Amino acid sequence: MKDYYAALGIAANATIAEIKSAYRKKASQLHPDKNTSSEAPAKFREVQEAYETLSEIDKRKSYDENRRRSLLDSPIDTAREIWQYYLNGILKK
Repeated sequence: MKDYYAALGIAANATIAEIKSAYRKKASQLHPDKNTSSEAPAKFREVQEAYETLSEIDKRKSYDENRRRSLLDSPIDTAREIWQYYLNGILKK
């Protein structure tokens, strides 16, 4: 499961305004027209996907429920995946 909150660099309790602001900032940084990195298009799509999910109330609610469920079903695997995603994002900055 992708961590959309980490993709946007926001907390899980972020407001819609914070989500929109984070999206605009990340999209500006990663847009393929502005960022020549070979990873930019994939990261840009990931940020778009995160925004599309978290900016809509029903999609966000469903995403949060799935996220909680995966933590309950396999907490060690989920925690490992979240930390790897988080650390990879930090180390690549």
